[in-house]
Amino acid sequence: MTDTTVVSLQDIRDAAHRMAGAVHHTPVIRSRTLDALLGSRVYLKAENLQRIGAFKFRGAYNAIAQLSPAELSRGIAAYSSGNHAQAVALAAAELGSTAVILMPADTPAVKLDAVAGYGAEIVTYDRYTEDRVQIGAALAADRGLTLIPPYEHPHVIAGQGTAALELLDEVGDLDALVVPVGGGGLIAGSGIAAKACNPASASSASNPKPATTPDGPSRRGAGQHPGAAHHRRRAGRRHPGELTFSINRHLIDDIVLVSDDEIRDALRFAADRLKLVLEPSGATGLAALLAGRLTPAPARIGVILSGGNVGAARLGELLA
Repeated sequence: MTDTTVVSLQDIRDAAHRMAGAVHHTPVIRSRTLDALLGSRVYLKAENLQRIGAFKFRGAYNAIAQLSPAELSRGIAAYSSGNHAQAVALAAAELGSTAVILMPADTPAVKLDAVAGYGAEIVTYDRYTEDRVQIGAALAADRGLTLIPPYEHPHVIAGQGTAALELLDEVGDLDALVVPVGGGGLIAGSGIAAKACNPASASSASNPKPATTPDGPSRRGAGQHPGAAHHRRRAGRRHPGELTFSINRHLIDDIVLVSDDEIRDALRFAADRLKLVLEPSGATGLAALLAGRLTPAPARIGVILSGGNVGAARLGELLA
């Protein structure tokens, strides 16, 4: 599995049909202020208003919905520090299964409570000394569970791609699509949808600036796999998986880095002008636009606001 043939536009359309009625068709937000700042028409896909507060529910639901009755009866395993954990927990419950979620021991209590509230069992690990992929695989094998990873899975990628498909079906062709990137599942599905619908469109991935990146160049090549060093960043930066990277290297036209301060500016703009609550990672695409990273700005730009799971106290700290 080394290219975009792993997931097709038809897979994404099938996922949209499969999830109809279970997943919110999130609104597209417009802002005359933002359009005037950029000299473009900007279409913001508000996945912060998705179920569990993030796009992750799409991929989790699509993957779990395709399991056999026997697999559903045995249960689901997943590893995540937040949004994917909640997504798998809720999707498993709605599809008549159970979930065991591996989460870091230092996960904020509000996230642990949310996952437990959907009925999942939580198993903790030390994120600094233990490997969640190895532990998750062992947990699934020991208990006979089906492991649903957060992004390294074709059905997860196809489900995430339905966010971009909805946007494109609603607003038509875009000159550029800007998508936050962490593990790479959302940009993979979005890129497949965008390029299939309009091969001339450009896909840009927005990412928090790594701690090791000096101020200066704001872009890096999309064909180079970033290092696996772990950075504790406000916007939850992580390195892509092998499957998502093998897809994205053919689809992403540019990777744009944004700083913590630029992300905070985007959070303020979202709250003040759009009346939207975003989590830091969910605001990176908007941050890239406000910081002028797309120069010259394309005429029609789509941006996926990927999530809004941030507590009021934490949001206040970020904006202060």
